[in-house]
Amino acid sequence: MDYQAGVSGVDIVPETRGEEEDVSSSRSRGWGQALRRRWRQIALIAVAFVLLPYVLIILYAPSFIHPISTLMLRDLVLLRGYDRQWVAFEDISPNLVRSVMMSEDGQFCIHDGVDWVQMRGVVTDALEGESTRGASTIPMQTAKNLFLWNGRSFIRKGMELPLALAADFVWSKERMMELYLNVAEWGPGIYGAEAAARHHFGVPAAKLTRRQAALLAVSLPNPIERNAGKPGRGLRSLASLIERRASRSGEYIKCLYE
Repeated sequence: MDYQAGVSGVDIVPETRGEEEDVSSSRSRGWGQALRRRWRQIALIAVAFVLLPYVLIILYAPSFIHPISTLMLRDLVLLRGYDRQWVAFEDISPNLVRSVMMSEDGQFCIHDGVDWVQMRGVVTDALEGESTRGASTIPMQTAKNLFLWNGRSFIRKGMELPLALAADFVWSKERMMELYLNVAEWGPGIYGAEAAARHHFGVPAAKLTRRQAALLAVSLPNPIERNAGKPGRGLRSLASLIERRASRSGEYIKCLYE
């Protein structure tokens, strides 16, 4: 009897362990499946995040669409508010267009969104350990303003390049300049040419003089510290240089003014 009981006991124990192992295995599979689903969701969100700007590039093509920049969105989220009055390209003084082109992107009418000559120079300088100069074109800056963030980052620059190429392919040069001049920052909470012209000089964007336009153009790289309405000696000197270049910009702006 004792022997049979022992045998019976041996028979029962493995069955109990097997059930426990099955439950444990089932739980592991459940966690694994849940984790895979979660990673798939994260991957889909990441893909959507990357593709969304390209969809918006198409949606922003019509002239009646007036998009806001990521900095404007930040100001809204932080309850700061901002001043931006949209103005059509034809209602922006050519003085400002010429000055911005000659200050920010002299090859605007020629390149396809990226100035590859300047970009190669930047890469070469970086590889040689030298300080790099700016090579950001107006399409690149427009893409950054509309879809990305400020600050130096290889990740941002890597996203910026294809966006600039896509934007230049979809938008006309005139639409590109219109978007850029309506989302560019010209001071804390001051966005776009119209708000900037009225804030700094008390005139509409259509009435900007060559001097006023040059001051606005040279303040773009650092609009928080560079005040176009109250320029220091250095800013006035830069503005004089851009004003001279703008007066000789006829061949550079044919894609905008025939």
